[in-house]
Amino acid sequence: MNTTDGRAIEILLVEDSPSDTELTLEALKEAKVSNHLNIVEDGVLAMEFLRRQGQFATAPRPDLIMLDLNLPRKSGREVLAELKADPSLRAIPVVVLTTSRAEQDILHVYNLNGNCYISKPVDFRQFLEVVKSIQHFWLTVVTLPPHP
Repeated sequence: MNTTDGRAIEILLVEDSPSDTELTLEALKEAKVSNHLNIVEDGVLAMEFLRRQGQFATAPRPDLIMLDLNLPRKSGREVLAELKADPSLRAIPVVVLTTSRAEQDILHVYNLNGNCYISKPVDFRQFLEVVKSIQHFWLTVVTLPPHP
């Protein structure tokens, strides 16, 4: 099990597509990722989770966020801008995993201090490899920031 400070790594998946969520879950399972995964379906819920508001009052602080850009109610772009502007949240690494390959989206994410931008492959095998790569790099190679 991957740990940070002797505990399981907390991942927040912000994804509105049930099929993409299912693919991510399958890929993480197949990649043998044994960390705790929380899932929210839109940007408003993502910010409530991150700020521990309402139903998320006891939510764990994520060590890593996997964020789709095209979300209902509040876009992934807005979520990224809000969390990177918040001193208590800005150190959490954000992996943008989205279908968009638009150059302006890529530039916008990096200008908002997103940590990486990955275009979702359509093919399951390729998607699996992408999630395995995310898991290996962010949860094995990288030293994640400590919780404040």
